[in-house]
Amino acid sequence: MKGVAQKARRVGGRRPATSQRWAKLNLLATLVRRDLEAQYKGSILGNLWPLLNQLSQLVIYTYVFSIVLKVKLSLAGFPENSNITFGVWLFAGLLPWSAFTSGLIKSGVSVVGQPNLVKKVVFPLGLLPLVPIFTAFLESSLGLAALIVIVAVSSQKLNATLCLLPLVWIPQLLLTAGLGYLTAGLTVFLRDIPQTLGVILNFWFYLTPIVYPASVIPQEWRAWIFWLNPMATISEVYRELILLGEVKHWGEWGVATLISAAIFCGGLAVYRRLRPAFADVL
Repeated sequence: MKGVAQKARRVGGRRPATSQRWAKLNLLATLVRRDLEAQYKGSILGNLWPLLNQLSQLVIYTYVFSIVLKVKLSLAGFPENSNITFGVWLFAGLLPWSAFTSGLIKSGVSVVGQPNLVKKVVFPLGLLPLVPIFTAFLESSLGLAALIVIVAVSSQKLNATLCLLPLVWIPQLLLTAGLGYLTAGLTVFLRDIPQTLGVILNFWFYLTPIVYPASVIPQEWRAWIFWLNPMATISEVYRELILLGEVKHWGEWGVATLISAAIFCGGLAVYRRLRPAFADVL
């Protein structure tokens, strides 16, 4: 923690704007690394636990929807109506959702969970909600790497559209950070926010075509789901880039990016407006 405090003082000092930005990025990277190390410190498997948690979700949902409920689908280049096909399709949609929900839930309590840092005059409080978001995002990268290997083995190919994945991370991170800033700021004053967020995310999950194909949504509702629900588009684009090798939702992707950017700006504005009172309340 001493190293973090020293870097925070460097950020708070009188330095050119460009140098301050680099100092903040360096401090953010340090905090994320410490968060990753602290979560699994002392455990035998260490940072492999996020991958195991993601794989356990995959096994459970595949069993329930593919084996028990007999939900089947076909993907070009994959075995017809196979549980493996459903599994990789499901995992591709679950990856962004897991990173989104894990980062958002932890971000919501990031300020109230660090009262000592909040009361330090020199500490850049704008970094606190970002730490769990980037931690969750990096943890999901293990699952993404595993998925790409499974797809390569199952279909005997890798799609060139994988190069576009960094572009879909932009709306994903903007949306998560915007809502993270909003909930982190509000939680300081309304401690029911984390519980409320959990309920909202439960509804949101089943309103997003992740464990079921978008084709089962009534035609008159399907377009609204993709245009108004950024996570529906992000999950679907993940599948298109990794599994199909083509993008069918360019327009929805663009709108999701704009909505996510608007949410980020709004959440950050609320957070900055409430930030001066954090130390007094905590």
